[in-house]
Amino acid sequence: MTDQEPRSYETAAERIEAIIKRLDSGEAGLRETLELVKEGRELVEWCAGELEAVGKGLEELRLDELVERLQAGARPSAPAASGEPASGEPVRDRPPPVG
Repeated sequence: MTDQEPRSYETAAERIEAIIKRLDSGEAGLRETLELVKEGRELVEWCAGELEAVGKGLEELRLDELVERLQAGARPSAPAASGEPASGEPVRDRPPPVG
């Protein structure tokens, strides 16, 4: 990689693809291969950091949303896994599904 960081995740990903194509071509010499592998590794590490930062941001947004809903008195809506309605009341005498 050059002395400067990529401007975006997409730019870094494009450069990684170009590096892979060059390495797969078999045309790179030993020194060029070494430099490309080094650059590719740095880019992958940079991209991983970006993805981690975005993931943490999404988690914070979800937590903020949950806090807002709880403060507003709303319960988080989650599908009932036990066959019970979201209200917590048991299912009573439903006709069987047709079909």
